[in-house]
Amino acid sequence: MTKRLATALASLTLIAMMQPASAQPAATMPAETINISLTDYAFAPAALALKAGTVYRLHLSNGGSKDHDFNAPEFFAASQLAPEDRAKVKRGKIAIDKGQEADVTVTTGTAGSYPVTCTHFMHSMMGMHGTITVQ
Repeated sequence: MTKRLATALASLTLIAMMQPASAQPAATMPAETINISLTDYAFAPAALALKAGTVYRLHLSNGGSKDHDFNAPEFFAASQLAPEDRAKVKRGKIAIDKGQEADVTVTTGTAGSYPVTCTHFMHSMMGMHGTITVQ
């Protein structure tokens, strides 16, 4: 290796080491936890404001007296799920039995506004709907 190449590689290594943590790829940064409660008949919070390219851990808990789901197919299609959580999301929704919880780690993708509903009979009509806004 020439002296010029060795100096260039050493400089690039030093520059990479000096980058702030915010410059790291999202996959290496810790996920911010968002707690979402599913009750009879609401999501709390009903509106989520997320940043594009950020890793979030959605902690879904069903405190209601019925089974519910977190149905957001457009959001999940525009985002990237952690490999270990892909099986939890089926056709864009996560089923949560009464009294149960589920965690899903997702890296947000395309900016936009995405609807969230519960697909159980009449749950959305009774108020179980919301919005995820990715900026």
